[in-house]
Amino acid sequence: MPHTIVNPSALHDPIPFGYSHTAAIPAGTELVFVSGQYGSGTDGAVISTDFAAQVERAFENLGVALAAHGLDLSHVVQLRTYVVDPDFEKLSVIGQAVQRCGDIPPTQTVIGVAGLAMPDIRFEVEALAARP
Repeated sequence: MPHTIVNPSALHDPIPFGYSHTAAIPAGTELVFVSGQYGSGTDGAVISTDFAAQVERAFENLGVALAAHGLDLSHVVQLRTYVVDPDFEKLSVIGQAVQRCGDIPPTQTVIGVAGLAMPDIRFEVEALAARP
């Protein structure tokens, strides 16, 4: 892993919630920024109005984008997730998807929004990945 994740014991354990508190990237590490990925097919159209299906596809798309750089989800250091009308059920779906990044999840900020770029998009994820 090209980065270090630290969850200070003086803070609550964030891992069950699908994120970590801090990440450090060593000098000389190549950074890869991935723009917001949503539940789209190759034509850019939203594949489903179902929230869980959109999260699933968005993370698949994130994996494809990372693979174009020879990386995978284990290289992700930070996620920003955008959720239309967030609630605990949606947060649970996101937490399950983030588990693909490994046993210790990356840092993550969940941002509740009124809407995204197109009316049917309910979820979007952007990422910062690191490679030594």
